[in-house]
Amino acid sequence: MKAEKGLFDDDISKDASSGRPDLSEQNINREALPLDRLKNLEEKITVAVERVKALKEEKNLLEKKIKELETILNEKNQEIEWMRSEKNSIGNQLEELLQELDTLEI
Repeated sequence: MKAEKGLFDDDISKDASSGRPDLSEQNINREALPLDRLKNLEEKITVAVERVKALKEEKNLLEKKIKELETILNEKNQEIEWMRSEKNSIGNQLEELLQELDTLEI
């Protein structure tokens, strides 16, 4: 009767006569494949983590740049409003001066 394999039992079978692990190529290849897959998965996760870090850093830099540009935009909008106000003021002064000239000619 063959004993069932437990959760923590090795995948390597034992030679019935000696009780030592059977290190045949088949068993070694069976174990190497999952290790290779695990190593490959680990590398993919490492690359993904590095990419996420880089993207977060890039996002932070872009958010900072957006704030800087929004500040500049607000300053320019204030300048535009000031210039419009100044233009209206100058236009009103010119109209007053033209009206004074009209009254002088009469």
